[in-house]
Amino acid sequence: MRRAEMSRDVMPGSDAATVRTQLVSAVLQRSGVGVLRFGLALIILWFGLFKFTPTEAQAIQPLVANSPLLSWLYAVTDVRGASRAIGCAELAIGLLIALRPISRRASAVGSLAAIAMFLTTLSFLVTTPGMWARVDGIIAPAGAGGFVIKDLLLLGAALWTAGEALGHQDTRENVASMFPWRKTRDLASRIAHMSVIA
Repeated sequence: MRRAEMSRDVMPGSDAATVRTQLVSAVLQRSGVGVLRFGLALIILWFGLFKFTPTEAQAIQPLVANSPLLSWLYAVTDVRGASRAIGCAELAIGLLIALRPISRRASAVGSLAAIAMFLTTLSFLVTTPGMWARVDGIIAPAGAGGFVIKDLLLLGAALWTAGEALGHQDTRENVASMFPWRKTRDLASRIAHMSVIA
């Protein structure tokens, strides 16, 4: 009777082997959630900080100058000033996304801002000359295009973090689910106990 009750707590009709597979799946998914969210925040923070260097300011100059959305920055400040302004925005976005364990609203705002940011950077692939080249008959990103195109994956991450933050309430259960080791301990102990009494 006790074994049946424990099995129902984990997954109705599941044996120990199936539950172990479910445990691995749950750990991988929850770990992926953490890596996706906080990895996105870290990358944005990293590049935001780098925008304060003269090297990065010069590197993004052709991208910003040819962008209908950002070229106006050079009308109100110089190359370094524009880079610092973009860096401040990126630092704010990264911090907001990382606040998910504290505030889903802050993380949602940061994620939505990240979506707008990545859509803007992806537009560089169209507005900046020399971003594409024909290599052995195949059109491929060239120059800075090879770097910018990675924002397609970051856009996907931002879309997911925005949807997740907007779709959940700040309950203890949801906050705990972002840290896979908390719920995993209880499930692992159940599996071990099922193996003993099997």
